[in-house]
Amino acid sequence: MRTAPAARIGGLLAAAAVLAGCAAPAPAPPAPALGSSSESGYYVDPRTAAAAQVEQWTAEGRTGDADMIRRISEQPLPLWVSGDAAEVRAQTREYVDRATAVGARPLLVAYNIPHRDCGSFSGGGAPDGDYYRGWISELAGAVEGSGATVVLEPDAVPHELSGCVDGALRDERYVLLGDAIDTLKEAGATVYIDAGNPGFITDVDALAGALDRSGVRRADGFALNVANFRTTEVNVEFGTALSERLDGARFVIDTSRNGAGPPPEGDIDGAPSFCNPPDRALGETPTTETGYDLVDALLWVKRPGESDGACRPGEPEAGQWFAEYGLGLAERAAG
Repeated sequence: MRTAPAARIGGLLAAAAVLAGCAAPAPAPPAPALGSSSESGYYVDPRTAAAAQVEQWTAEGRTGDADMIRRISEQPLPLWVSGDAAEVRAQTREYVDRATAVGARPLLVAYNIPHRDCGSFSGGGAPDGDYYRGWISELAGAVEGSGATVVLEPDAVPHELSGCVDGALRDERYVLLGDAIDTLKEAGATVYIDAGNPGFITDVDALAGALDRSGVRRADGFALNVANFRTTEVNVEFGTALSERLDGARFVIDTSRNGAGPPPEGDIDGAPSFCNPPDRALGETPTTETGYDLVDALLWVKRPGESDGACRPGEPEAGQWFAEYGLGLAERAAG
């Protein structure tokens, strides 16, 4: 979902989830269950940290708070896939099998590009291009035949333009992303390559060019606003302008935390405003009935309630469950 904070205005992201509260121990995972299909057709995973939090707070008598977190846990939240190539197929296949068993479409985020997040809060990724190709092949093998939707590499394309991935690394990234699209498409996946958000790379022509070089025309389209807070309307306007430069490419929008719009620019309490900003709210729930001609779906790509990073004292690392933050998102949306 990070370069220099100024370039990231509401930058990105998180990987997968695990924990509750700032310093509290993680809630025990929910009892094994298959989950269900949502109205959008995407899979509702019963084994998320949000679902575990509902069970813990219900048992503790915090039923009102549990009901608020249920607003998160009962939505289709994607599996963020990163890390070791030897584990990715088994990890992903288990999730995909549960989704297909209930007739639902798996939703995943592939997040392992070399030099990921330019070494910022969600830094890491594959050690080199060859490793990444093998990793993508394992992921494709795990989703093959499932009809999965994959959001490909949040921020990878915008970072081609931000200056943190340059020269030979940038040129390699064009190829790696294009190859990833081809491999996932051959496995039958629907693929949206990430294009950042309207506050990150604002030069539409340059961004369209970078998307083109990264293979977007061989994908099903692009994704906007992953782990960001820009309003749906602003994303539709920006995405439409991008689409016009890409022969009508379609797109999806992350609405997981855009219910109150973007935070003020600059630092908040000594940390960049894109990282766990206060006073945000859940956005529109996931749907494929968007009402916008070019928008295939509104999705919760960022799993709301998971931290953007340890930006302030007591905040969890990127991707870890942050219960009180998730509670605030749900409460403000409910209000």
